[in-house]
Amino acid sequence: METTEPAPDSNQTELAQPAPASQPAPASQPAPASQPVTATQPDSTGPDNPNSAAPLVALEGSALGELSAPSELVSWGLQKFSQTPAVLTTSFGMEGCALMDLCSKAIEQYDLPSLTVACIDTSFFFPETLQLKKKLVERYQNLNFVTWQTPVTVAQQNETYGDQLWKNNPNMCCNIRKVQPMKENIKNYQLWITGLRRTQTEQRAGISALGWDWKYQLLKFCPLATWSRADVWNYVQENEVPFNQLHLQNYPSISCYHCTKPVPGSNPDSEVRKGRWAGKDKDECGLHYSI
Repeated sequence: METTEPAPDSNQTELAQPAPASQPAPASQPAPASQPVTATQPDSTGPDNPNSAAPLVALEGSALGELSAPSELVSWGLQKFSQTPAVLTTSFGMEGCALMDLCSKAIEQYDLPSLTVACIDTSFFFPETLQLKKKLVERYQNLNFVTWQTPVTVAQQNETYGDQLWKNNPNMCCNIRKVQPMKENIKNYQLWITGLRRTQTEQRAGISALGWDWKYQLLKFCPLATWSRADVWNYVQENEVPFNQLHLQNYPSISCYHCTKPVPGSNPDSEVRKGRWAGKDKDECGLHYSI
């Protein structure tokens, strides 16, 4: 998209309020883009691309921008949106643990309101994941942990779809046990904080630190966007953040026990998702991208 205005600096770009899906963005404002805004990247917007994202807001005269440290972004974001209904979602992966620690520290430093942390419990968590959840709840007293869960019990799902829906139709299983609870609960919030990173998958390579999520119609905040998996692992170690012990047993990425397998030779800092839905043409559950 051509414009007569100077190209924005990639480290400090200005976020226009995204226009409603039924209206084009005003000509004087940059439209939400599927990639972080640069002088050469095209714009791609609309409800057909639910994860299209606007560039990071110009942080009220500060030097912060897309490449700023996650700690700076978290501190700014929690202050900026302290009166906005916000939720951090997690399945207790390493990214989520690091992000909880960052948020807890910012809340303490700036005397901010408690932040809601929502876990979508599929009823198929590893015992190690449940143990980790208990440690996190005990450690982070200024975070409000809640659980979102489908009303469909495992027994009901087995009776309707068979006892191996996770194997025979994993997309449907994810939809029932993850996506539907997400849709039912996220509508109560205006800011969604998540641990997504650009190097996780090809689809995630274009995420912005702060952008508009068309799928759920709210702002999506990804402070860890520019971090590598090694960055996350280093932060967890240096700050003694609790993490899932399965990461030390060749599980680089952990979700439901039916669909998560160890990856021989992997380490906690390995940048892979091969252990998720092994043997399937699938690397997303549907929470962030349609499947």
